[in-house]
Amino acid sequence: MTAAVEQLLGLSYDQFTQKVEPYVPGEQPQKKVIKLNTNENPYPPAPGVLAAMKKLEGHVDSLRLYPDPTSDALVSALADFYHVGKDQVFVGVGSDDVLSMCFLTFFNSEKPVFFPDITYSFYKVWADLYRIPYECKKVDENFHIIKEDYYPENGGVIFPNPNAPTGLYEDLVDVEDIIAHNQDVIVIVDEAYVDFAGRSAMELIDKYENLIIVQTFSKARSMAGMRIGYAISNPTLIKYLNDAKYSFNSYTMNQTSLVCGVEAVKDKAYFEECVNKIIETREWAKEELKNLGFHCLDSKSNFIFAMHPDYDAKELFEALKENDIYVRFWGSERIEQYMRITVGTREEMEAMFAFLKKYMNK
Repeated sequence: MTAAVEQLLGLSYDQFTQKVEPYVPGEQPQKKVIKLNTNENPYPPAPGVLAAMKKLEGHVDSLRLYPDPTSDALVSALADFYHVGKDQVFVGVGSDDVLSMCFLTFFNSEKPVFFPDITYSFYKVWADLYRIPYECKKVDENFHIIKEDYYPENGGVIFPNPNAPTGLYEDLVDVEDIIAHNQDVIVIVDEAYVDFAGRSAMELIDKYENLIIVQTFSKARSMAGMRIGYAISNPTLIKYLNDAKYSFNSYTMNQTSLVCGVEAVKDKAYFEECVNKIIETREWAKEELKNLGFHCLDSKSNFIFAMHPDYDAKELFEALKENDIYVRFWGSERIEQYMRITVGTREEMEAMFAFLKKYMNK
């Protein structure tokens, strides 16, 4: 059929083009700033990662070959770290890629998928992209998940713990309660920030066959630039994920990420040292913000969700940015007066507080 005939019939490719409202990532300024806007780790990756990269420099010829499609070395390292079988681990290009693959693989009924109303906006984006019905369950007035809202019949459940952008951690007892009430569907617990919080739902993997845990190297392991995420579940669900991956892109993980990822997992002592430094700075920063009159949620993540009753959040955000201090602001319903502040080094946080004190004439 010619374009002219299609036009006469009122047909157009535009009618058959899927349109979604895309997720908007945090700014990545290409100049030196105090960057507290995208929850990257302020400390470098484990020393073994740098050593691995230097070693790779002498083997550039290997880049002409495809990487291992099974990502066996990294899968093995993660399996050893979490004391699970290799067939219980799935790796992907960042946790975003892993979560998206989970949506595509497991959320295929006509029933709505449940997730919180205040959480990652890309849950909605993926649901729209894959034409998955969904319902956003309102968090309570203190921004906590209401577990009973996840009891009704549904097509699957996903929620972060700790949540973002609030940073609030739900006790493992409540997490298990949601899983236990949804054993006929897949429940995904998105644990990008759990290393800064408390007990992981990982310990429930062998108890619930419908549970998938998703984590990332971007936060606690300081490797946001490498894009490594992973899921841990039972062998059957991991097989389904791999089947979907191989049908989509067999070579998702590049050689550099695989080699460096293994080294990051190996160095548990460095991992724990960085996590503890961030937690210490976070708790100090929360008190400093409160001393300036901010209301802070009790974050258990590597960021702080805060608002000031006397200062407009957007104006504060813009003032900080004008002074090369980048934080995150959305202006969305229910959180329009909140900013999310990534926990940087002690020096970076002190610089931010020096500006705020000057701005507020403190």
